[in-house]
Amino acid sequence: MASLTGITFQVRVTDFEEGIRWYRLLFNRKPDFIPHEDFAEWEMVEGTWLQVAKGKPAEGSGPLRLGVENIKKERSRLMDQLNLELEAVNTREGVPAAWLSFEDPYGNRLGLFQDLEKRPFREGEQG
Repeated sequence: MASLTGITFQVRVTDFEEGIRWYRLLFNRKPDFIPHEDFAEWEMVEGTWLQVAKGKPAEGSGPLRLGVENIKKERSRLMDQLNLELEAVNTREGVPAAWLSFEDPYGNRLGLFQDLEKRPFREGEQG
């Protein structure tokens, strides 16, 4: 395989306008690119794109977990802004990450993770 230059991941939503609204709140910003009707893209990190397209969600895929600096803070924000009931943040001894999983309103499996080697997560941490 030649060297990779980027990554795209697509989720499908049955109600495109509502789906875009939901993902705008999730990412806290508008799409970076809307190439055509019923299709929008966000560049998550350089060269890595999430595509939201109108259609039937794929079963059994994911979760697509998004890396964040402060998982507890993002968990609180998503619960508030998207009215989600999210699981507690998971950790496991010997694993240098904290994570949680959830679904969008269309059944696409998503999640968050925090690299604990960059910024340690402490139980009871504020944020």
